[in-house]
Amino acid sequence: MFSIIRDAGWPIWPLIAASIIALAIIGERAWTLRRPLVAPADLLDRVLAEFRQHGASPEMIARLCATSPLGAVLAAGLRNVKSPREVMKEAIEETGRGVALQLERYLTTLGTIAGMAPLLGLFGTVIGMIEIFGAQSAAGSPQQLARGISIALYNTAFGLIVAIPSMIAYRHFRAKVDSYVVDMELQAIRLVEEAHGERRD
Repeated sequence: MFSIIRDAGWPIWPLIAASIIALAIIGERAWTLRRPLVAPADLLDRVLAEFRQHGASPEMIARLCATSPLGAVLAAGLRNVKSPREVMKEAIEETGRGVALQLERYLTTLGTIAGMAPLLGLFGTVIGMIEIFGAQSAAGSPQQLARGISIALYNTAFGLIVAIPSMIAYRHFRAKVDSYVVDMELQAIRLVEEAHGERRD
């Protein structure tokens, strides 16, 4: 591995840095965006059961807000449960926008790495080609020619190795966030309808 890095030359170091950042983001988002942490399956049912029995107490709202992003959205609605329906919906939507931004954290960086890695690989390829053409001079040597080819090919390959998994992970996490946002919107609508007596299970 170290011999490959040596043969690839200095242009590979930005790609290595990008790959480390991408791996860190993928690991962090994979851990953070698990469903039990974002939108527990039975949270709304438990909230509605407690709301019907005891109402929306400050202790319940504070506890709910700390549980998960979905809990924060539902808590925003319960804080305004005595307000008109539109006010309650606006409070939920405002909190929902903040929650969506939180769920999308680092995804822009991951998408940038996915788009930038092939360009960094191309940059390394250009550097390798310069080495190759330099080897064609009178003072050039087969070692210079081989070095130029190594730089060109290794950087191109490593750029693709970084870009492909990064793009797959970026698309996967974007779809996951979109799914969570839609799910939270549906559950928040159900909370509003239940709270204002417009729906009964």
